[in-house]
Amino acid sequence: MKYMLLMNVPGGGPYQIAGWAAADITAHIAFMRDFVKKLAAAGEVQAAIAALHDEAPSIEATDWRRILALYDALRFHDIPMARLSRAIALAMVNGPAAGLAALDDLALDPRLATHHRLAATRAHLLERAGHHAEAIDEYRCAAQRTTNIPERNYLLLRAARLSDSLAGIELKSVVGSQLD
Repeated sequence: MKYMLLMNVPGGGPYQIAGWAAADITAHIAFMRDFVKKLAAAGEVQAAIAALHDEAPSIEATDWRRILALYDALRFHDIPMARLSRAIALAMVNGPAAGLAALDDLALDPRLATHHRLAATRAHLLERAGHHAEAIDEYRCAAQRTTNIPERNYLLLRAARLSDSLAGIELKSVVGSQLD
């Protein structure tokens, strides 16, 4: 038996799919149900991650291993910000170098390559790794890329504070060497 199906397309008007057999329609409906279940599962995983963050009294007390495992469960979903968040969790579990390596892979994704959050995350991990001059550059890059003024101010403040502390370390080094 053949059916004519009238559908509304997101961003467009209705269109007709003529000549579909009942088996084709059944297969399409099954595909859509599976798709919706996967979306729901991704939402549930993200809710579990949010709950773990909310329950932790501090960053240090956060269960980063469990959060990383939950982000790993999202690996089949193509969610760029979840992939970025996974790199952060990876850094919290295995150190900044591991997170920076993951960010290098994410930089190849055109959806993230020029995103301010990729640069901001890289800056934070570089700072944690002790690469302050590079971190300052990345904070400034992130600040240039964002359109959110409070976020831009925060990123510039981070760069300025890190720059000031780096200048203080260099000054102490120069003064200290003159005293020797």
